Amino acid sequence: MGGSVAIYWILFGGIALLSFVVQMNLKRKFEKFSKETLGNGLSGKDIAEKMLHDNGIYDVSVISTPGQLTDHYNPTNRTVNLSEGVYLGQSIMAAAVAAHECGHAVQHAQAYAPLTLRSKLVPIVSFSSRWITWLLLIGILTIQTFPQFLLAGIILFATTTLFSFVTLPVEIDASRRALVWLRGAGITNNFNQDKASSALRAAAYTYVVAALSSLATLIYYVMIFMGRRD
Repeated sequence: MGGSVAIYWILFGGIALLSFVVQMNLKRKFEKFSKETLGNGLSGKDIAEKMLHDNGIYDVSVISTPGQLTDHYNPTNRTVNLSEGVYLGQSIMAAAVAAHECGHAVQHAQAYAPLTLRSKLVPIVSFSSRWITWLLLIGILTIQTFPQFLLAGIILFATTTLFSFVTLPVEIDASRRALVWLRGAGITNNFNQDKASSALRAAAYTYVVAALSSLATLIYYVMIFMGRRD
């Protein structure tokens, strides 16, 4: 058991390092492509509204939200929320991010299955997140007498891991839709299409690392539970 745990701690360290590298790469590309303009005078808001309308969506609002990298689509109130730099920006990054978030709105309108599944998991994950830490802590402290606490924590943690993996196809598909539309609508060209793709790919890597990290953590707790009698 000790050797296996050591292996997983090494794995955690590797994933943590990978996460750092991915985050730094995303930050670098965000800063780089935020300085490169498209040259068409369209802001992130303009591009988002155009993509929505080109896909027959007129009941989704595009609004500005504070912060950086805070962009998201909210299916509850049907809003595309763009960070201030993306909302007003006329850069390659602004176009890519705005189109990506609208990709989620298109998924919602078309009842894209992975997005539907993720939406159904949200209340479960929200409930799990409130109790996971306590159950895992109590479970580890009482593992020899009440292993049921740790098992319950593992089950709840498994739902968050599932959520992370369901998120992957949702994010990848939104980027695919964004890139196809950007090229088809003439927003990007042969010169900057690859840059938009690179920016969205860097963002996608963060979700991959998060999913792998969640899976590694889940396996670690399962190993503790399975080895409780050692």
